Amino acid sequence: MAVSQPAISKTLKELEEILGARLFERSKAGAELTEAGVTFLRYAGPCVQALRDGVNTLRGHEAQVETVRVGVLSTVESLVVPEVIRRLHRRHGALVVSVATGPSAYLLAQLKVGELDLVVGRMTDSPDIQGLTFEHLYSESMMLVVRPGHPLLAAPLGVLQRLAEFPLVLPLAGTTIRRHADSLFVQWGIPLAGQRLETLSPTLSRSYVLRSEAIWVAPRDAVRLDVGNGELAELDLGIREPGGSVGLCHNAALPLPLGAQWFSAVLREVAAELH
Repeated sequence: MAVSQPAISKTLKELEEILGARLFERSKAGAELTEAGVTFLRYAGPCVQALRDGVNTLRGHEAQVETVRVGVLSTVESLVVPEVIRRLHRRHGALVVSVATGPSAYLLAQLKVGELDLVVGRMTDSPDIQGLTFEHLYSESMMLVVRPGHPLLAAPLGVLQRLAEFPLVLPLAGTTIRRHADSLFVQWGIPLAGQRLETLSPTLSRSYVLRSEAIWVAPRDAVRLDVGNGELAELDLGIREPGGSVGLCHNAALPLPLGAQWFSAVLREVAAELH
């Protein structure tokens, strides 16, 4: 959207003056919807969607191409979502799947304002999920993986005590998945290593682990294929994290486009087969 931040702020201020209500609470950390803002969004969201549908209808032939806009968290980026898209494109000749990635707070905020149709991943612990509808699909635990030939693979005894000797790859601090990763170290009673890479990128995590002695605390689905083909090895400590809820989130205040309905149906199908 080619609109400057000052222009957006000016428009929002004018809207608040017209409505006679504050829609956002602003701080250095950003802006959050007030109670009045949440109420207004329930009506504004469908209006925006109706305008978008009208534009697509007037474009004639483009109206025949369905589009689904999906927010994808790192837990499902490597295995589940690629398989969903593969099946969708095999079944539907004219479908555009637009995928956005990032932290759950960002993606859920986009879902609330109608910029996304769906968000998929672990997000039940996020306060930003309030006001949205979540559907549980399966539970997924975290696991520790290293490159083949890693020193800890040859030393099964005393591995816990040596974890702090090696760099860690962890999800970003403050994210839902990071809280699950941290819970593992609480169970083990050991501190996090001083050397850490914190990222939500499976590509960066995988590349760094393969060329170093780092230990990646990863969602099981994110590394299942790598472990299965021998590119990565599981560091099995005999303790399993209970697992977090992976699911599908949508905004019940907005109509669900046909493409999003197709995506949801195939996602349920793939989740049931893989888990």
